[in-house]
Amino acid sequence: MIAAMMESLGLVGNHQAPTPFITRPEPGVQQRMNLSEFYQPGRLGLSYELFPPKTPKGDQMLAEQVQQLMQFAPDFITCTYGAGGSTRDKTLEILRQVQQDCRVPVASHLTVVGSTVDQLQDYLVAARQQGIDYIVALRGDPPAGSENFEQTVGGLQYANELVELVRREFGDFGILVAGYPETHREAQSPEADILNLRRKAEAGADVIVTQLFYDNGDFFRFVDRCREAGITRPIVPGILPVTSLKQIQRITSMCGARLPDGFVSRLQQQDDAEWQFNVGVEWATKQCEEMMTQGIPGIHFYVLNQSTATLQILSNLNAESLRGK
Repeated sequence: MIAAMMESLGLVGNHQAPTPFITRPEPGVQQRMNLSEFYQPGRLGLSYELFPPKTPKGDQMLAEQVQQLMQFAPDFITCTYGAGGSTRDKTLEILRQVQQDCRVPVASHLTVVGSTVDQLQDYLVAARQQGIDYIVALRGDPPAGSENFEQTVGGLQYANELVELVRREFGDFGILVAGYPETHREAQSPEADILNLRRKAEAGADVIVTQLFYDNGDFFRFVDRCREAGITRPIVPGILPVTSLKQIQRITSMCGARLPDGFVSRLQQQDDAEWQFNVGVEWATKQCEEMMTQGIPGIHFYVLNQSTATLQILSNLNAESLRGK
C-alpha cells in the first residue's frame, strides 16, 4: 500500500545487513496456502511489500534485496500496482521473478482507479494464469494531479466492490484489504471508516493489513473498534521502518499518519543518516516487540525495496516468538 504512494522515494542504503536467525527453506513446489493458515495461534505471519522499480539497475538491486529478505522465510511477498494499472505488466513481471527465484507465495495489489470492470477482470485472468496466489484489493489513491477520487465509467467506486468481484469470479484467490488505525483521510468519521472496513470483510476479505503508524496505541484502539463492530478477520500491523526524517515526514504528510513528538525529537538529535537509521530501527523494533506481547497475528513490512532496516528489525526480534518455532 504505502510503497505504491512512495515509489519515487525509494532509496538504497549502504548499511551492513545483519546475520539472519532463520534459514531459507529448501526450494520445492509451493502449494497455494489459505491466508488464514499464516495467522494461526502460536505463530506470527510475516510478509513484505515491494514496488516495481523504474530502471534495470533498480530491478537488479531489488532482486538482491529480495534474496536477503528470503533468509527470514516470509509467508508471502506483495507487489504494488500503479494508479490506473500504470505498472500492470511490471507488477506481474516482478512477481514472476520472485516466484522463480524464491518459490514463495505472492500477492498482487489491484486498485479500481482508472480501470473498467472488464480491465480489472482481464488483469485477474492474467494474474491467475501466472499463478499469483493472493490479491490485495484496494480502491487506490487519485491519480497524480487529482485531489479527489473519481469513479471510472464502467468501473467500480469502492474497495468492497472489488473484493466482491474477486470473490465472486475469482474465488481461488486469497484476498487482503487495507485498514487505517488513524482513519482514512477521506472518511467522514472514524465510525464511518470502520463500517467501510466491515463491508470489505463481509464482501469476502481474508486478512486486513494496516496503513503505517508509529504509536501502538492507535493500532490497539483500532483493533478494539474493529472487534466491537463485529470484524473478526486477522488484523496485521503494517510497519514502515524510518530511515530518514525528511523522507518519513513527506510520507506521513501524504497518508495522514502521525509521528509522535518524542520520536521526532529523537530523530532530530543528529542530522546524520546513520543516527536516524538506527533510531528508526530501534523504534520499529520496540513497536513490534510490544505488539507481539499482545498477540498480533503477523507483521507486514513496507520494505520500500530496501532490505537493510527490515532485516535489522527481524534480527533484533526473538526467533522463537517471531515465527512460533
